Amino acid sequence: MANPKPHSSPGTDPQPTVRTKYCATDFEFEDENPHTYTGGRWLNRNDLERTSRHVKFDFPALCERAVRACPGATKVVKYEKREGGFNRVFLLTMDNGPCVVARIPTSISGPPSLTTNSEVATMTYLQSKISLPIPKILDWNDDPLNSTGTEYIIQEHVVGIQLHQVWAAMNSEQHMLCTKALSLMMKKMASLDFPAYGSLYFADAPLHPDSKIPIEDSFCVPVFWNRNPGENELYGGPSPNCGPWRDLASYCQGLIDTGFSRLPKEATNNRETLPHQGSIQGHIQLLKICQEVMQNLAGDKRIKDAAIPVLLHPDFHKRNIYVSPDDPTVITGLIDWQSASIEPAMIYANETPDFAVPPTIPDEGSSDKELDDPQLSKQKERELKDASICHQTYDVVMTALIPKLRPARLLGPTFFRLFHYSHTTWRDSAATIRQELIELSATWKELGLEGSCPYSPTEEELKQHARDYEEFEAIQALKSWLRDTLDTNPDGWISNEAWDAAKVAHRAAYDEWIETAKEAEARGEDMTVAKADKMWPFDAR
Repeated sequence: MANPKPHSSPGTDPQPTVRTKYCATDFEFEDENPHTYTGGRWLNRNDLERTSRHVKFDFPALCERAVRACPGATKVVKYEKREGGFNRVFLLTMDNGPCVVARIPTSISGPPSLTTNSEVATMTYLQSKISLPIPKILDWNDDPLNSTGTEYIIQEHVVGIQLHQVWAAMNSEQHMLCTKALSLMMKKMASLDFPAYGSLYFADAPLHPDSKIPIEDSFCVPVFWNRNPGENELYGGPSPNCGPWRDLASYCQGLIDTGFSRLPKEATNNRETLPHQGSIQGHIQLLKICQEVMQNLAGDKRIKDAAIPVLLHPDFHKRNIYVSPDDPTVITGLIDWQSASIEPAMIYANETPDFAVPPTIPDEGSSDKELDDPQLSKQKERELKDASICHQTYDVVMTALIPKLRPARLLGPTFFRLFHYSHTTWRDSAATIRQELIELSATWKELGLEGSCPYSPTEEELKQHARDYEEFEAIQALKSWLRDTLDTNPDGWISNEAWDAAKVAHRAAYDEWIETAKEAEARGEDMTVAKADKMWPFDAR
């Protein structure tokens, strides 16, 4: 596969930009600018979240690059800025008609240069091997020292509309046909074979030669990098074990080493911890236990069979899928390949995209008004049947038609949860990973695993864990209630339009929470005001 990047060799920037020739724009930014995040605010760490998404670059120079990628265009006459969690996107309309998409990464997207290089390499490799509606890349550069001052990808604007915008208006047959078409696209992706776990990069990616395993003109390398605001302050640095990994045992060791690298190096950090979150030393012990358990699991033939290297879309949900406005069963585009990586099949096998989630059956004693109204009740019944058909369609393709995923789907998720969470113990808390270990230990024989589980907690440890896990579940329930009440996500993001109302509602919810804690403390219960304040997930007060 040839490297299709005439303007993107690392450390170079061919041909000086001549702005007078292209006259890139004839408009000015008004209330917002291209550098600042303006898509919303956060109830938690608002300043850090916004600062982490600030990108300093030359917007006119980026427009000029887009113009040069569009034959016949001389300038950008219209723009639209869109904010993502990790990227900034500009829809740029040319004076001769075409619209292109320019994407630039923020500081939390991943490691400089490698993030962009891997995304473009992945898209290009897939386009060369299978037929998928992936947008054509017009220009890109993974060197932040180029004339725009940032890495960027300029690609064709996908024709169509996001699936989530039309899903509710689609009928049952359209839902089923759309789910089938998307599932078969996953079958195509899973048909590709790879010699190791990691991510795809171009041959000239700025990586050590020992980190490259040839796949034609691309290479397989690791993908574990810190992505969230503030993590650089907590984590001590990148994992020393960056792969690539040729077998499951070395992949497991990469997970453990990454988990160790994400622990703070000093106990005197500013994080106020609750018991369920665990101490640094406690996490070290848990990771050592996970290491022993996972190496045992990696030797099981069934798990080896479920760990064939597979490359699938990392976020295969309705917002990243475009369909035809005339026929929503026709898929016109798959976007956002930034985090795509070659993983053991079991990592993907039991994930369910939002277009195929199984139906949620209402409780028999539900007082839902929909169930009290016969017409609404029939509508709900149709929706449940519709969701069930979509889920069954997806399940049949995943299990029956994708041989690489079948072993993992037949085994079930219990075998594989440690592989999902062992490298993020500090982020997810000690209680979560300990719960997985306890459940695995309790069902070890039932699962048909050889010998005895290396983890065997004492009665006292189980009692302490029960208290910690109860605290963890209480916090999760609180977060879930706040998400529903405030219409926000786990990070506390709120749209600009809803910010003022959400801030008032948040304050009222917090006051109610603290008042409840005061009453519990007065009764001599375990809950105190200080503990309740620590449990509150958002720092806005």
